[in-house]
Order: sequence, then structure tokens, then C-alpha cells
Amino acid sequence: MDYEKPLPVPSADTAPFWDGCRKHELRFHKCKECGHIRWPPSIICPKCHSMAHEMITAKGTGKIFTFAVYHQAYHPAFEKELPYVVAIVELEEGVRLLSNIVGCSHKQVMCEMPVEVIWEDVTEEFSLPRFQPRSS
Repeated sequence: MDYEKPLPVPSADTAPFWDGCRKHELRFHKCKECGHIRWPPSIICPKCHSMAHEMITAKGTGKIFTFAVYHQAYHPAFEKELPYVVAIVELEEGVRLLSNIVGCSHKQVMCEMPVEVIWEDVTEEFSLPRFQPRSS
């Protein structure tokens, strides 16, 4: 089956993130000078302007910071999923990531809801992080 939804277009900055996703890992830049974990990735730390960084793997748990419920599909491939939830998830490491909330009714979703990452393997090249209510 072919995946019909739009896929990411990795850049030199985002390729390590998408490579991690393919391995079911959420990877982010962490500044070696001040410890700031950042998303989106960049060559320079927005806090202290250092160029020294390392890659870390996040736990994949956090909470919903904010969300929207889509009742209209802005791309034909999403029509069968209406309504669906797009949320900004604040991971325990402090990074905020845009993703979908799955595994529950859109009516159950609320800010501060604890969530955990699950993976949707959509092609050989891409696994997409989605979030579901945390089980514990």
C-alpha cells in the first residue's frame, strides 16, 4: 500500500532527527555549553550562541501543551481520519514537538494530558512519531 499523505523533506539540519525516527528514537540537539535542548535543530544554540552540541535521545514522554481538532481535511489523504488532533507535545526534556494524538477520541484530548510516543512506520524511509495517552 502506498502512503498518500505528505512526507517530510529532510534537510542537513533535520536529517539526524528523521534518521532517529526511522529507528524509533526521538533525537535532538543538546548544547554542550549551556545544556539547552533544542527543536528545531540549528547550528547555533539560541540561548548561549555556542556551536558545540551533541545528539540526545528523548524518553518520548511528555504532556499536551496545546492542540487543535481538525474537522476539515486540507489534503484529500486526511479525509478518512476526520476528526483528528494536531498537538504541540512538550516532552519531559523541554522540547515542544508538533504531532498527532492517537489512541483516544478527540473529545478526550486536553491540555496537560500525559502522552507517550508511538511510531507509525509509513515507508521504508520514514517512521512518524505520534503520541497517545500515557498508560501509567
